[in-house]
Amino acid sequence: MRLDHIAYRVSNRERTASFFLKAFGYRLQQEFTIDFGNGQSAQCIALEPPEKVVEGTPWNGLAPPGYESCAYHLAPEVFVSDGSPGSIVGDWVAARGGVGGIHHLAYQVENVEQTMRLWQQKGYAEFTSESPLRCPGITQVFTRPSELTGIIYEFIERGEFGFCKDNVRALMESTRGIQ
Repeated sequence: MRLDHIAYRVSNRERTASFFLKAFGYRLQQEFTIDFGNGQSAQCIALEPPEKVVEGTPWNGLAPPGYESCAYHLAPEVFVSDGSPGSIVGDWVAARGGVGGIHHLAYQVENVEQTMRLWQQKGYAEFTSESPLRCPGITQVFTRPSELTGIIYEFIERGEFGFCKDNVRALMESTRGIQ
């Protein structure tokens, strides 16, 4: 298990992304818009870290109890979104005084379904959907905000960097009303 990405919901994605580009050396990976219908949307920017893991040479580390193995890399990706007024993202940012902040921390796991079951059995979390969301090459799920940390956790299973627009929309919709 490793920290895959940190997702920010903010009032100005371009200024926030520029900060990560200039201050931390991140690079633009992709940009896209999520259309929720009724004129509501979220604009998204995915950034990749300046360091890259050389293919086939992950950093190995001790796995937490209940996990077989894990690999680490130097820095997580950063995902930044803002949204139109009344949208899922716009409402979340507005509920935080118009500033926004960290929406969730995503951890890459070997198997999202197994991790969901383990966390449910141990009482660590409730999830925003009954089962993981799938796109070719990527599987994801959100927890509800943790009663211990207040953070939403995402479990993600993928082989490459990048995001699936359909999963991002479904994940955002699964958090509608969670402030």
